[in-house]
Amino acid sequence: MRQDARERDLAKERIERLFTLAEDCFKESPILANRYVELARRIGMKCRVRIPKPLRMRYCRICGYFLVPGINSRVRTRPDGKGRVVVTCLNCGEVKRYPMVKEKLRRRGAATG
Repeated sequence: MRQDARERDLAKERIERLFTLAEDCFKESPILANRYVELARRIGMKCRVRIPKPLRMRYCRICGYFLVPGINSRVRTRPDGKGRVVVTCLNCGEVKRYPMVKEKLRRRGAATG
């Protein structure tokens, strides 16, 4: 395995570890959780590694806060035909919208089969 590939694999592991640490320590110290997210983002940028989508949804891109639904973020589902999840950061007010494509396909499959 080349040096770059090894470095990227290590960066992915560290990013995932930092997000689990942020999740674990959020109740005691939200500031430390935000610092873990900041470090994970820096590692990703330096090593040119994308943060996985489930983890990317856990922080605000504008203010860098680690988002915990019900505490510092609001999560709503849109009842319109498009089917979206709307996540609002309560710190800066940033609104993110994610499609619910997989959930809709799963429900359609369960209804017909």
